[in-house]
Amino acid sequence: MNNRYIIRVLAPVLFVMMLLQACSGTGAPDNRSGNGPSPLAAGNEGEPRAGGTVTYGFPSPFKGLFEPAFYEGEDDLRVLEFITEPLFIVKDDLTTVPGIASWQESADHKTFTFKIKPGVHWQNGDELTVEDWKFSLEVIADPNYTGPRYYSVEMIEGAEAYHAGKAKQISGIRIIDPYTMELKVTAARVNTIDNLWAYPMNKRYFAGVAVKDMPNSDQVRKAPIGIGPFQVTNIQPGEFVEMSRFDNYYKGKPLLNGVLYKVFDDKMITSLFEQGVIDIEQAPRDAYERLNKLDNITLMQSPDLSYEYIGFKFGHWDDKAQKIVMDNPKFTDKRLRQAMYYALDRQGIIDGFSYGLGKLVETPISSESWAKIPEDQINRYPYDPGKANELLDEAGYTDLDGDGLRENPKGAKLVIHFDGMVGGTNDEPRTEAMLQNWRAVGLDVRLNGGALKEMNTFYTMVEEDDPSVELFNGVWGLSNDPDPTGLWRENDLWNYPRWSSKENEQLIRDGISLKAYDRDYRKQVYYDWQKLINEEVPMIFFAERETITAVNKRLQGVKINAYTHIIDPYKWWIKDSE
Repeated sequence: MNNRYIIRVLAPVLFVMMLLQACSGTGAPDNRSGNGPSPLAAGNEGEPRAGGTVTYGFPSPFKGLFEPAFYEGEDDLRVLEFITEPLFIVKDDLTTVPGIASWQESADHKTFTFKIKPGVHWQNGDELTVEDWKFSLEVIADPNYTGPRYYSVEMIEGAEAYHAGKAKQISGIRIIDPYTMELKVTAARVNTIDNLWAYPMNKRYFAGVAVKDMPNSDQVRKAPIGIGPFQVTNIQPGEFVEMSRFDNYYKGKPLLNGVLYKVFDDKMITSLFEQGVIDIEQAPRDAYERLNKLDNITLMQSPDLSYEYIGFKFGHWDDKAQKIVMDNPKFTDKRLRQAMYYALDRQGIIDGFSYGLGKLVETPISSESWAKIPEDQINRYPYDPGKANELLDEAGYTDLDGDGLRENPKGAKLVIHFDGMVGGTNDEPRTEAMLQNWRAVGLDVRLNGGALKEMNTFYTMVEEDDPSVELFNGVWGLSNDPDPTGLWRENDLWNYPRWSSKENEQLIRDGISLKAYDRDYRKQVYYDWQKLINEEVPMIFFAERETITAVNKRLQGVKINAYTHIIDPYKWWIKDSE
């Protein structure tokens, strides 16, 4: 269920896209007229009615990997959310709870006994059993599996040997009966359930298909099946997917007759909604102002499970030692980093370039999470050029030659190079606004190479620690679990700032220790960790982006949260049934 690693693989695609979309358009929203965004739910008018088909819009051709173990992008994920579902549920506060599967945990937290509900059926008529779950775990652990989700099974005892081709089965999995499975893990971790792969695969349906052939098989590409409320009836590759109601869905017969998932040009999104062609789509931010004028739609707003940041480069990655080396002294004094935080008018930039669709954040834990520290316990770094000047003066960054720009404490000229990505029409003026904020307090921050970079070039330079990269504007996805592992430890490749400390390492270990099974203890650990990050400022947290979902008012029962905007689609219905 932990999607952090999935998102890492897709970061250059998904979250850069979100960042670029967020940078489009100018002017803050005025919700005194028009629709205004609705935060959580749209449409609950009258008694639900059965019948009708709705159209879900998507802005780019889909790849067509309609199996959770193999999908790579949001394009295919949106179809999967209609046709299948995991065995656990992620609640609005991002905690994982039992769903189709429940579990009991041993006293040493290394053995789990899972029970699944009887009577859950696949769309080909087969009943779901734990054999199907075991099969999906084996597929992902298979030596020939090439997808990005091995992380979600590697904690199982024997998975490593199976993955290396040294064992014919995963020793830590034992079937007790068709609805009960025992699973042993290599070590006690408080977030085992959050990380464990929770999507079954129909073992009988994939019989005879080698794992290496599965991504291109008919079972994935042409006739996928799941346990969700809608079943695929027709696929036109890259263009549309037709889905019909699955009457034997375990939660009850869906109200809609079907869903059409169709690719549209986002440039036409306003006219398509106005004409009633699209019923629901996650809208680009540069369409916000136009969509907000339509009377036949509701705009729903939710936080993304991601944050935009500006990172400082403290060093480089030592590939041989597989750890970071903090050998760049430029940003050693945290007063410089804090001053750059205070000098940045984040809210003004969000209002001026993203229609106000973003929430200021000061730590890398989602505002929806149970582990998010209350804002009154941390420094919120408001826009305060006076405070920035005070910190810079105190740290010895002064203007010695009267040119309006500060030298470093040794008297040498101070130039800081900034890197960002190009894509949206307002990327350059948005970046220039940041640079002007810093110049206003005497810091000479310049675009590295004189221009923003193409996406792949940017990521290559940041990850490979190009010596010219000093300050960089990126976006990271978040998991439903608050564990910072993977992004913040000294042995994490994706720790792009290359920053850590003894206290940071210890707190991250404490957060998944045996003591962390006490939720209050674990919450306090993450409060302390956020206080550390907030004080040390290894990066400037710019904002938690907000997603806009446009919904035709005829479509009722839609709910959204930070995790998804397709929640219980079997409850969706059309106000005036076709």
